[in-house]
Amino acid sequence: MTDMFDVAGKVVMVTGGSRGLGKAMSLGFGRNGAKVVIASRKREECEKVAKIIQNLGGDAMAVACHVGQWDGLETVVQRVIEQCGSIDVLVNNAGMSPLAPSLLETSEALFDKIIDVNLKGPMRLTALVANRMGESGGGSIINISSLASYRPSPMTTVYSAAKAGLNALTVATAQEFAPVGVRVNCIVCGTFDTDAASAMLANDDIRPYIVEPVALKRVGEPDEVVGAALYFASGASSYTTGTCMTIDGGVRP
Repeated sequence: MTDMFDVAGKVVMVTGGSRGLGKAMSLGFGRNGAKVVIASRKREECEKVAKIIQNLGGDAMAVACHVGQWDGLETVVQRVIEQCGSIDVLVNNAGMSPLAPSLLETSEALFDKIIDVNLKGPMRLTALVANRMGESGGGSIINISSLASYRPSPMTTVYSAAKAGLNALTVATAQEFAPVGVRVNCIVCGTFDTDAASAMLANDDIRPYIVEPVALKRVGEPDEVVGAALYFASGASSYTTGTCMTIDGGVRP
């Protein structure tokens, strides 16, 4: 059973890998023998995570990458492949969810920023990396979505639309790249105790509304996403593609 989930020796690139769920997945892959490429806008933060993995005896490197900047992504992918030989697993984790007071007050700049990071960047990275994976025998792409894609609200209109697009991207690209051995799947996350959610979770007026619909009556810990990431990255999911797996503690419909 352990061999089924083996990721040892695989090159795993995690965008937004320096904090939150991305950091948890980076550390999880590192502890299980993968060579982890931690990518985010702030390289120094990525280097801190890489150092933790290295201190544990693992293999990791840091890469500066702004997923919302289309023209720079090909250079990033090429650099990683030149240094590591391949990208076997891509985790499209980088995201952002700034709020706007209302739809009318959502500026074009804010709209573009949210779409660029949550949808456009993952689409471009998927195209670039999947094609290279196909040339070397296949691989796995894991998109990190949000429960907001299924349960949109006026507070998260654009973010919800972007993540719903990411779900659709998962299904479409799974079909496109299946013939070359590339699997594409998605983890749809509920609320986890990360930096991004800290303000909401610290608010005693808001926290009950977050926790109450959850069957397990708590939010998730970042490490609780790692098992799903290992599943999708490994041979354990060899017949799984185009799937969106929800991890939300059992939020009622």
